Amino acid sequence: MSEQPKGKVIIVVAPSGSGKTTIARMLLEEMDKVRFSVSATTRPARPGEKHGVDYFFLSEEEFDRKINDGGFLEWEYYNGKRYGTLRSEVDKLMEMGYFPLLDIEVKGALNVKRMYGSQSLAVFIQPPSLEELERRLAGRGTEDEQTLASRLKLARKEMQYADRFDHTVVNDELEEAFQQVKQIVELFIADKP
Repeated sequence: MSEQPKGKVIIVVAPSGSGKTTIARMLLEEMDKVRFSVSATTRPARPGEKHGVDYFFLSEEEFDRKINDGGFLEWEYYNGKRYGTLRSEVDKLMEMGYFPLLDIEVKGALNVKRMYGSQSLAVFIQPPSLEELERRLAGRGTEDEQTLASRLKLARKEMQYADRFDHTVVNDELEEAFQQVKQIVELFIADKP
């Protein structure tokens, strides 16, 4: 059995549209020791997204090369595109004394959780209902009807995994959900490895 990685990681996971990225950004703004671990993806950048800031936007060939070189802690297909957590990004943050924050999908989160064990904190952000999730996704204006249906189908599946995470927080009211997540993260960080 391989040695457990050193350092502690924070994983925030949720179905698309549940507020995961917003809550993650709020954590980063308020917690100096927490830093975002930028993931890689094969999907194209959305308007306003920047390479190396929002994601590392990789070609299929570049992604394959990183897989073959062992460059990912985890990677998954999600809505036809690949997403992965770069080992180099997580290691770099830990070496600098930070707690890497991973904003990743359910299967990837479970893989990282298995890898880091008690040195990881996995928080599942759950929408108040599927109807509310549909309203939020439609309100983004970034989804066509087919993509929206696909995301909702995937969300139903992902919500079945909520009990496999350390904590579940329902994001009915954003500030309240954020305060719950922040308190959970603060307690995890205070418990030294």
